[in-house]
Amino acid sequence: MSDNRSNSSHGVAALFSQGRLTSIPRKTARREQLLEHLAQTLFQPDRTYTEREVNDALRTVHEDCAALRRYMVIGGKLARTKDGVSYRRLHPSAV
Repeated sequence: MSDNRSNSSHGVAALFSQGRLTSIPRKTARREQLLEHLAQTLFQPDRTYTEREVNDALRTVHEDCAALRRYMVIGGKLARTKDGVSYRRLHPSAV
């Protein structure tokens, strides 16, 4: 299991240049790897974030924070309250 994480982390590194995400992957599997990486590196598991905090964190890697935030919610990496005021990192699912 840890081998898969290290392999995907190494693969995710290819998506970055000088600490910035060069583009958001179109392929679902590749984007999933990226989103998992971002969830683990940018967000603490037991903390609530405002939308602004989520945007600020995502903006450190890519200017389109809205797209990344949306993909993270749809992909189950972040949970958003119904009113959209706060977000929490979800624990990775054991598959």
